[in-house]
Amino acid sequence: MTLVSYQPWTRSVHRLQRQIDQLFGDSFAAPSAEGSLSASWAPAVDVHEQATQFTVHADLPGVDAKDIQVTADNGVLTIRGERHIEKREPQEGGFERYERLEGAFLRRFTLPENVKADGIRARHTNGVLEVVIPKQAAPEPRRVTIEVN
Repeated sequence: MTLVSYQPWTRSVHRLQRQIDQLFGDSFAAPSAEGSLSASWAPAVDVHEQATQFTVHADLPGVDAKDIQVTADNGVLTIRGERHIEKREPQEGGFERYERLEGAFLRRFTLPENVKADGIRARHTNGVLEVVIPKQAAPEPRRVTIEVN
């Protein structure tokens, strides 16, 4: 016997969130240098902080590495790209259901001051994008000597 957790509100809340996202889109976001922002969906992301780095994992199944762009500019990490899904001709008398979203995606994260932006690395493996953001040591406070006249 399989036990399934029943959460009647979860599906409704997610559907409402998607509808609100579609309604407002990125109208509250600042325009980028590439023009206005548009995103059809947002990938699920996990962020982990370790002593020496931050690690971001983004679920991007079906997205080719060539269709992903990771940038760090003015303290903001941006992950953007596009998923293309092959369209097939419907079979006569067959049934089809599409749940995977296609189109552009965008996620942005504000980076803390202690990151080393020029050391950011990204790797795409098995549909998961891993972005490693190294930390830099915080500068020690410098004591200033007071001159006496």
